[in-house]
Amino acid sequence: MATVVGTWKSAPRPPGATMLVGPDGTAVGSVSGGCVEAAVYELGQEAIGTGTPRLVRYGVSDDDAFEVGLTCGGIIDIFVERVDPGSFPQLGEVAAAVEAESPVAVATVVRDVRDRLGRRMVVWPDRVEGSLGSLHFDEALAADARGMLAAGQTGPLTYGPDGERLGDEVAIFVASYAPPPRMLVFGAIDFASALARQGAFLGYRVTVCDARPVFATSRRFPGVEVVVDWPHRYLANEIAAGRVDGRTVVCVLTHDPKFDLPVLQLALDRDFAYVGAMGSRRTHEDRVAGLLSLGVPEEQLKKLHSPIGLDLGARTPEETAVSITAEIIAERWGGGGKKLSTLDGSIHENLDRR
Repeated sequence: MATVVGTWKSAPRPPGATMLVGPDGTAVGSVSGGCVEAAVYELGQEAIGTGTPRLVRYGVSDDDAFEVGLTCGGIIDIFVERVDPGSFPQLGEVAAAVEAESPVAVATVVRDVRDRLGRRMVVWPDRVEGSLGSLHFDEALAADARGMLAAGQTGPLTYGPDGERLGDEVAIFVASYAPPPRMLVFGAIDFASALARQGAFLGYRVTVCDARPVFATSRRFPGVEVVVDWPHRYLANEIAAGRVDGRTVVCVLTHDPKFDLPVLQLALDRDFAYVGAMGSRRTHEDRVAGLLSLGVPEEQLKKLHSPIGLDLGARTPEETAVSITAEIIAERWGGGGKKLSTLDGSIHENLDRR
């Protein structure tokens, strides 16, 4: 298993991207979008034979056309290791947890000043398996990995040799396998159908909710969860049950005040990743006035994306869905929504990890 554990500059794949090399020579996945795949494949075959893990860095290609490098100008660190029942006895449990959408994190030593390279700790919300040989280190890593798992974050952590948080002699890569983030779409209209398909394509667990049973049907929204309920009541129940978190996306498409205002008041009071509402500029002005009359603070109103979406010139429901999800992506990664051809600097700047 080869995993991207660090990226700099214009790296093509984020930390956590993985390529597997099977014992029969089969390769699946990608770590660089094609730039260094052949070289990593050879390392994978080597790891199968020796069982020795390696941390390898690939950087910008020079004038030698045969030198392995990244033509995009980035730098990536890749950790290559053999995975088998002996080296990873919890693999079956981890695979089962991922399949069941139950949260689990795998923390692997990818750089060390001692002989711990490749050692793992598996972290569930309620238990831990594996050890780095130090109680202090184990406690620090378990706490940090649980924090990353709760936030759905995958990436590197650095410590001192005995788990000191201010050190950097040891690098741990934490791969978090959290349940998919949720997209809650309120309003069972034609735009919601297109948005639900786009959200599912992006990896969200999509729920369409509407109080009108004639519109909220699985026939109109195949493949996603459909709920008949008042939007604010459904969202309140999901919050109380702990089924939403800081990665949750809320899209209100009904542009009907009796549905919109109560659910937006509730959503804006939470730290969701995105809250957007459909409607004209006049509708937006009326909506803001209505939310203010309900006592929603102006500071919370700044989180509202309304009118929803980016200016792409969208006309159809499908084009509008792209406009909305483009804004969600830009909000997540800090993108400006401008043409890349008009900008300078790294294309993948927000993927940088150290």
